[in-house]
Amino acid sequence: MTKIRPLYYFDKKNAREMISFLNDDVLFINNIIFNPLAPIYRLLPLKFKNFPESYVLKEKREMRGLITVAPTKNPLKQMEIQQLLFEENCYSYAEEMIQYVVSKYKAMGTASIIVRIDDYLSDLIRTFVSKCGFSQISFEKLWKSQTNDNLSVSDFEAKFNPQMFRSFRNSDAPLASALFEEELLPNIRPLLVKGAKEFKDDLFKGLSYYTEYKYVYYERKTKRVYAFLNIRSTDNKNFVLDIINSAWDDINIEEIVAFAYYQIKKRTNDAKLFVKTKKYVQQNEKIEKELTDNKYECVQNKVVLTNSSMRVIKSETQEKKYTVLGQFYSGLSVTNKSGV
Repeated sequence: MTKIRPLYYFDKKNAREMISFLNDDVLFINNIIFNPLAPIYRLLPLKFKNFPESYVLKEKREMRGLITVAPTKNPLKQMEIQQLLFEENCYSYAEEMIQYVVSKYKAMGTASIIVRIDDYLSDLIRTFVSKCGFSQISFEKLWKSQTNDNLSVSDFEAKFNPQMFRSFRNSDAPLASALFEEELLPNIRPLLVKGAKEFKDDLFKGLSYYTEYKYVYYERKTKRVYAFLNIRSTDNKNFVLDIINSAWDDINIEEIVAFAYYQIKKRTNDAKLFVKTKKYVQQNEKIEKELTDNKYECVQNKVVLTNSSMRVIKSETQEKKYTVLGQFYSGLSVTNKSGV
């Protein structure tokens, strides 16, 4: 008989034993976040949640699995499954934990839950899709340059024009939202579009579970904004650069990467930077080609899944795409000629 309950502070020792096979269990433990005040935090309404929450699956007093769900900038709109750990080949445990958190947070008011899974975990992807009602919407990749890790802060400082960058302000949020909506592919836009509030910095930003630096890539004379940069890390060592850029403007990727490296290297000397590319944006192929030409290596490819009630379908006889609320798209073509 299995039981799922919240992760408590005194579970830390058992959790470490369960993940002892990992090369970097510290990173996993930090992402779980053992907070002595977690019982009080769980009483907060969903819209006030800004830290991950973890749950454990136990069988006969032994910990068999663990799942961590983290809020986005808008928890009422979307939550994210960040950690999932279970005994090898025991996908029934995974299914039970996934369905538990989905039902729990859906009941609390969140509209959808998103998860990013390494593409080689095909059995786990099938569990999410066939057993738990998720659907695949796109891919995200992380790219890395091995040579950049050995360069110093001064080396990067000479590779970019500081006049082209400035810190992000909350007044930039509406433009960032519009730019992000513009770069999304039309069929993905209803699922991933973000409002201006989701780009603004929170009043208690310093209490967040991750470190985040945001900048604007622009032309100072004309005030024209070409891109927004988001540099994020959960361990202050491995940083991910996410670029939001116009679908019509060309940007200098090498200059942006050099600036990002400069910002993290002057804070943490042994920091590593990964560049994220998103298949669901319009300039994805162009950016990936530029990274490949500059000898960046793709180190991770993740499948993006969501259980949102919105699905994009395509008619057999028309080229138009429709968003249908409350329908599950199985991957087959639409046979109803009316498109409904």
